[in-house]
Amino acid sequence: MRSLENHVAVVTGASQGIGRAIALGLAAKRASLVLIARNSTALHGVAECARNSSADVVLHAVDLAADGAITDIRESLSSQWDGLDVLIHCAGAFSSGDLQTASVEELDRLYRANVRMPYLLTQSLLPMLKRRKGQIVFVNSSQGLQARAQVGQYAATQHALKAIADSLRDEVNAEGIRVLSVYPGRTATPRMEAIIRMEGREYKPELLLQPEDVAEVVINALVMPSTAEITNISLRPLVKSY
Repeated sequence: MRSLENHVAVVTGASQGIGRAIALGLAAKRASLVLIARNSTALHGVAECARNSSADVVLHAVDLAADGAITDIRESLSSQWDGLDVLIHCAGAFSSGDLQTASVEELDRLYRANVRMPYLLTQSLLPMLKRRKGQIVFVNSSQGLQARAQVGQYAATQHALKAIADSLRDEVNAEGIRVLSVYPGRTATPRMEAIIRMEGREYKPELLLQPEDVAEVVINALVMPSTAEITNISLRPLVKSY
């Protein structure tokens, strides 16, 4: 199994939910962390926890969808490290609505956050990842495999993200880079709580996947021997309650 100690790992959406759980899981493996999220207060809270295990935790409280943000991140990372070992995409946006009434402006917003942002960040950091034969993880959604009603605009961006990951994998495997897509079902995160309450249902987090469940699966994939690659993982809550 690979060791992640002193590996440099970039995690977007690290301030809450699955991103937070993955960041803390990597910290427990003594990886060096670059944590990215918009919420500065929450991000500092995650960093404080991570520093109990990881000696090197760097924060970037930015909105990656803003013009110029990814260029700034790349330049900052290049000045600190000669390469990267892990890039994990957890940041993104969600909305729902039927096709007849959902605005194209909302589709554009989701595209920018869920497709353009991870595409551009991956493109920008790929040279650094190639130097270390790194690994890239796209935390997608079950809607990236099969779309249900009322989420067509969101699911379209997740299907696009799957296509990016699948194509990238074929491009970079020969250089020793692994690419993993993870498709969690309903997970007990702040976003999912808001979605379930919006649906008029009672929120019961104990019946959902836990962020730590997803984090454990991701980290287990990262430490697999270099002779193997896990390409796609689907997870669902054991109890089908929603």
